[in-house]
Amino acid sequence: MKTLLIAALLVATTASADTRDNDSTCDIKVGPAATLLLPYFEIDLDHPGGQTTLFTITNVSRYSQIAHVTLWTDFAVPVLDFNIFLTGYDVQAVNLKDVLTSGIVASPTGSGPTVGKSPLGSLSENYLSNPNFKAAINCDTLPGVIPQSVITAVRTELTAGTTPGCASVGNVHPHAIGYVTVDVVGTCTSRTPADPLYYTTDLLFDNVLIGDYQQLGPHPGGSTASVFDAGANPMVHLRAVPEGGTAGSNVPTPLPYTFYDRYTPSLDRAADRRQPLPATFAARFIQGGAGAFATNFTIWREGFGTGTESCVKLAANGVLRIAESVLFDEHENVFINSISLSCPQCGRFYDYLPATSSNDTRDTIASRIGFGSDIGGWIYLNLNNGGSASYSVTTDIGGQPGATNLPGPLAPLRATTSEGPRPSQNWVTITMFGYLAANRLIAEFDAASLGNGCSPAVGMVTGSTSNGSVIAPAGGLFVCPPGPTLTNGTTALCTGTNVNPKP
Repeated sequence: MKTLLIAALLVATTASADTRDNDSTCDIKVGPAATLLLPYFEIDLDHPGGQTTLFTITNVSRYSQIAHVTLWTDFAVPVLDFNIFLTGYDVQAVNLKDVLTSGIVASPTGSGPTVGKSPLGSLSENYLSNPNFKAAINCDTLPGVIPQSVITAVRTELTAGTTPGCASVGNVHPHAIGYVTVDVVGTCTSRTPADPLYYTTDLLFDNVLIGDYQQLGPHPGGSTASVFDAGANPMVHLRAVPEGGTAGSNVPTPLPYTFYDRYTPSLDRAADRRQPLPATFAARFIQGGAGAFATNFTIWREGFGTGTESCVKLAANGVLRIAESVLFDEHENVFINSISLSCPQCGRFYDYLPATSSNDTRDTIASRIGFGSDIGGWIYLNLNNGGSASYSVTTDIGGQPGATNLPGPLAPLRATTSEGPRPSQNWVTITMFGYLAANRLIAEFDAASLGNGCSPAVGMVTGSTSNGSVIAPAGGLFVCPPGPTLTNGTTALCTGTNVNPKP
C-alpha cells in the first residue's frame, strides 16, 4: 500500500511540475485574452456604401468588463481612444465607418453600467461586482457620440498623415488606414497605451475577451474598388501571462518581453504581461492572373519609440526595414530578396514597410515567377526590423546584427535605435481573392509563424557573412529527446531544440 501511495504521489508531483498555469506560453491562439489586436483596417470615408471594417468584442465572463479601444495610424501613433462597458457575457460590434463619420461608438446612447445602456442578463453579475474595478470607474457618462471636431482631426490623421504642427503621423492615402488595440482596463480611462500611467493605474490582466473582424467591400491590390463582398478573421488574441490582479499589480511574468514592451515605464519594463508576437512567418500565395486567385498580405509591425516623439522621428515608423523575404515557387525554385544596403531608398517590396499595410504580392512575385508556369508557392518572411536599444528584455535571448540605416533624410533617425537583444514583433494575415464564374470569392487567414514571440532573432539566409541562416522552425532540426538517436544511429544532426530559452 505504501509503495502504491508513493508512486501515486510521484505521478501527481510530476504532472503538477509539467503543468503550465493558464497556458503560460508565448504561442498565440484564439482564446480568451486580455488584449485584442486588429492588425489592419481600411475605411472609405467618401462613399456611404464603400469599404469599411467592423470588429466585435465578446466578454466570455459573467463579470462586467471595460474594453479600452485605441485607434493607431500606420506610423503607430495613437489618435483616438474610447471605452466600451461590457456586462457579463456581453457582445458589442463596432463599425469603424460609423466612428469616423458620425462619431457613433457602440450606439447613439453609448454603453455604461445602467439598464438603459447595458441590460443585464440572467446569468450576469451586477454591474460593479468585478473586484478588479476601481472604486470609481467613471463609466456612467460614456458618450455615445464623439464630437465632430475630434472626428474631423482623426480623419485627417488617418488619411493625410498630418496633425497640427506635425506632418508625419501617418502615410497619405485616400482611405483611413491604421490598426486597433482593445485592452481590459479597471476604469473608463482617457489614456492610451503610449502613456506610462496606463500601466500603473488602468491596465488589467484578466483573459476574458474574444474578438473578430470583417472587412466589408474590400478591394485587395490589383482589383477594382468594392468588387469583393467581405473578408473575415479572428482578431489577434494576446493573453496576459500570468493573468489576474488589479491595475498596477507587480507580478513577475515568465515572458522575456511583452506586447506593449516599448511603452511600459522605464523603471518597470515588466508592467505589462501580454504575450509578444513573432518575427518569422511562412505565407502561402497564389497569383493566377486575371480571372483567377490572387493574394494580398496584410502586415502589422512593431515600431520604434512610444508614439509621442518629435514629428521628425515619428516618420521612422513609416519605413521600418524588413530583414528578408525568400520566395519558393511550386518547383522549389528560390528567389531571395534581402534588404538593399547599397540602395536603401529603392523601396522594393519587403524592403521597408510601415507599422501596418496591405500589400499586393504581385509586387514581389510577378518579376520572379512570371516567366514560368507556376502560379503559387510560399514566402518566408523575416520581418525583424533590426531591433532597438529601447526594446527591453529580461534576459538576453540573442540578437542578430543587421542594417539600421534609413532612406534619404531619415538616415540619422536610428542613431539611438541600434541593434537590440530581441527581434521586433509582427503579424501577417493572408487574403486570397478571385472569381469563379459569377462568384466573387475571398478568404482571409493568418500566416503560419515559424516561431513565437519568445524565439530568438535569426539571421538572414544570405547575409554579410558566409554562414547564412537556415530557414526552419524556430526550434531547429533535428530535435532529439534525451537518449534516442536518429535513424542513422547518430546524434550528429541534433542541433535543434523545441524549448525556448527561459527568462
